[in-house]
Amino acid sequence: MKPQRPLAHAAGAHAEELALAHLQRAGLELLARNVRYRHGELDLVMLDGEALVFVEVRYRRGGSFGDGIDSVGAHKRLRLQRAAASYLASQPQLARCACRFDVIAIAGPPAQPQFDWRRNAFDAC
Repeated sequence: MKPQRPLAHAAGAHAEELALAHLQRAGLELLARNVRYRHGELDLVMLDGEALVFVEVRYRRGGSFGDGIDSVGAHKRLRLQRAAASYLASQPQLARCACRFDVIAIAGPPAQPQFDWRRNAFDAC
């Protein structure tokens, strides 16, 4: 995994805060954030009613490298699936919950963020 530059890390943390607030306004409940395992990290783990939601947060200041949704490729999805499996193994009370993977992409300047929230953005294999 590449080390993040301090400014990129700060922008990512701010984007996570924006995403969390947006999702909470939509009724989701935070269970955990920045859960790290050796094979991946879960940005946000939330409940949407009875569903357990693993949320990947992506921020793009501009669109020159594609949008945030496009940046979650097959390798990243696999890492998220493995991290989610580890999370479920550590939380047996949640093992029977329906699960989904959401991606929330944030674009634009921090003062005027634009959200693209894809529920069930991909399926676990």
